[in-house]
Amino acid sequence: MDPHQLSLSQAALEIREGRITSAALVRACLDRVQALEGTVHAWSFIDHDHAMKQAEAADALRGEGKPVGRLHGVPVGIKDVFDTGDMPTEFGSPIYKGRTPRRDAACVARLRAAGAVIMGKTVTAEFAYFHPGPTTNPHDPKRTPGGSSMGSAAAVAAMMVPGAIGTQTNGSTIRPAAFCGIVGFKPTHGLIPRTGALICSRTLDHVGAFARTVEDAAILAETMAGHDAGDPDTRPTAAPPLSAVAAEKPPLPPRLAFVKTPSWDKAEATTKEAFGELVGELGERAGEVELLTVFERVAEMHRAIMDVEMARNLHREYEEARDQLSPELRQLIERGRTHLAVDYRRAVDLIEKINEGVDEVFNEYDAILTPAAPGEAPIGLDSTGSPIFCSIWTYLGTPAVTLPLLKGPAGMPMGVQLVGRRGNDARLLRTARWLAEALGKSHRGAGSSPKTGKKRGKS
Repeated sequence: MDPHQLSLSQAALEIREGRITSAALVRACLDRVQALEGTVHAWSFIDHDHAMKQAEAADALRGEGKPVGRLHGVPVGIKDVFDTGDMPTEFGSPIYKGRTPRRDAACVARLRAAGAVIMGKTVTAEFAYFHPGPTTNPHDPKRTPGGSSMGSAAAVAAMMVPGAIGTQTNGSTIRPAAFCGIVGFKPTHGLIPRTGALICSRTLDHVGAFARTVEDAAILAETMAGHDAGDPDTRPTAAPPLSAVAAEKPPLPPRLAFVKTPSWDKAEATTKEAFGELVGELGERAGEVELLTVFERVAEMHRAIMDVEMARNLHREYEEARDQLSPELRQLIERGRTHLAVDYRRAVDLIEKINEGVDEVFNEYDAILTPAAPGEAPIGLDSTGSPIFCSIWTYLGTPAVTLPLLKGPAGMPMGVQLVGRRGNDARLLRTARWLAEALGKSHRGAGSSPKTGKKRGKS
């Protein structure tokens, strides 16, 4: 196996056991970037010499017999909305061209402390919203990789790095992971600190992880998780054992609640057919559940919060440089200024109440099963696709993970999204791993050949 094909956990083990050096791994990943970047365009900033110096320093540290972290010498990609003290952070906007922060975001600092090599900054949609960057889908360059964490998803899918991080304010982790055929994990709101990251919406922003296996996504999230004084939504609690629990066998076979959501009419016919087959194959392990009627308004309430909070947080950019903002972003900011305070406040206040309602589902089922997106990645690079199947779970702050278990009619990946109870991230990851194994699937990156025939291919 070529070094760039190693999963994140495999790479960490190979380096720790001395079977490969960080320099060899990073060089292989850089070679992969050089071979594919002209088509994929996953990176907004990458300095080959700086990446190699980090890898060589990691090897020297290990050679001296000093303690090494869990991700020692493993390269990761960082969405260009997280501050990095040694690289530019530009938010996908010409307004911030050349901006270099003085220190790392909290989650980046934790990755470095674990020994990770920060290989570069991945492309983001403008201010992590809808206006896309130049990134293409590694499976088909004519199709979108999704947004806004497009570069992180594409870099992992193209095997340029074994792991990367992104954000989700609507569907920006789950959707691109689904379109690119990898694992994407959005944890419970507040599990990973956002200190030093672009704040679009305090109520809705999450830090997300991209990897090629559930275990690797768990390791990334666990490394970044925990309280940080700079993020008031984090809590001083014990570190969650995400990777250990994810690796366990469930004490009982999980039960999944198949939830179509009020957006089912927006799912493509092939998605409906594929999920019908999937639920049928799961048999008694899955049951269809209808959500309360209040869920019909969740997308509207999510939008109100996102509009208002982004309008507030991007007030200065709009007032002083609106001509350098995309039409999509200007429209959002202008729309956000028109919402009534009472409607915004009600949308925020209902998050807790609606979570209490959805908890009734989790009293009977281990996770909710639902699409990650309406269908395959759409053709065209002027849009990032619809986040409609993510909005509910982002609004509620529940953990969600997408698995590359389905194939569409064009052979493109289609994600299966699992959603868990708030705070039950480890149990959700364990259920996700069980589902992947129960269906006889192994997670694949963009290098694997797509299957044809049935909507759910077998490997």
